[in-house]
Amino acid sequence: MEDLLVVKNLVQEFKSHSGFLDSIKLKDGRLIREKKAVHAVNDVSFTIRKGETFGLVGESGCGKSTTAKSIIRLLDCVSGQIIYKDQDISRLKNRQLEPYRKSVQMIFQDPQSSLDPRQQVKDIIMEPMLFHKIAASRKEAEERCLALLERVGLRPEQANRYPHQFSGGQRQRVAVARALAMEPKIILADEPVSALDKSVQAQVLNLFHDLQKEFGISIIFISHDLSVVEYMSDHIAVLYLGEVIEYSTSEELYHNPRHPYTKELLRSIPQISGDARLSTANREPPIELPSPIRPPSGCRYHPRCPYRTENCSKHIPAPALVGRDHIVKCHRCAAQNQPIEPMEGSLI
Repeated sequence: MEDLLVVKNLVQEFKSHSGFLDSIKLKDGRLIREKKAVHAVNDVSFTIRKGETFGLVGESGCGKSTTAKSIIRLLDCVSGQIIYKDQDISRLKNRQLEPYRKSVQMIFQDPQSSLDPRQQVKDIIMEPMLFHKIAASRKEAEERCLALLERVGLRPEQANRYPHQFSGGQRQRVAVARALAMEPKIILADEPVSALDKSVQAQVLNLFHDLQKEFGISIIFISHDLSVVEYMSDHIAVLYLGEVIEYSTSEELYHNPRHPYTKELLRSIPQISGDARLSTANREPPIELPSPIRPPSGCRYHPRCPYRTENCSKHIPAPALVGRDHIVKCHRCAAQNQPIEPMEGSLI
């Protein structure tokens, strides 16, 4: 498949907003205020291919949403490249970004906060069409709006309603219709079903599947729930504390996880069967996620890893190819497989 979007060595940091007393330290007999940075994303690379769904998974605070907001350029990158159709988007400003933002749309976790409560649904969907001249007139924009509402499972007469008059699942359908109105090539879906009931989740996920087949859109699907990502995705990257630590096809990652963190994510999925491999019974309480202000040395997962050795705390693991299209950053895996150099457009 054709490469559509390439993220290379993305780094994203923020100033820490910790309290005044937390930032004070003693140095050379004097109290000084220490400037701290949150290391949200560290050297992340991956490629999105035309027509595929790429999953980003990891627990809260691992950098998933920050990565998405950097791709859509809601956040400026500290360093790295975002290449779309052979153009580096990471250095463009303001109006230079308009064609890109038309082609890459985002669906947020909470549709209630991402939809303007003062506007009717038809205006929410029509406004970007008119701004980007996708529709030549308001009449054409309204016709397209009604057709999109029907396509996402809503009735045309609901176009005159306001967001608060819809259920959570219906509001997310409105958000999908708004994204589709821009005729995008890529949709970033950031936890799009996490706030919905399970039955409604299934409806929205199936809607994504159907729309992708119909329009040939690439989807970056972000979630902390590996079972949802596995259902949706062709390839999956696992993020931990701002780094990609494992990448593979959805089927391979789900049935043959290699990194200890990925295995823990799989074990966290509630199971009805008695499969001991994924059972959540008799497990030790999880260790708290380390602070991104002071990430651990060496392998960032080593404080929580049951297989850690002294080497894990001292050296950053090299990516290792452990199977076809299956890459892991783990000293234990690297000892059993040949470490690889980062490849052009590769993960990790």
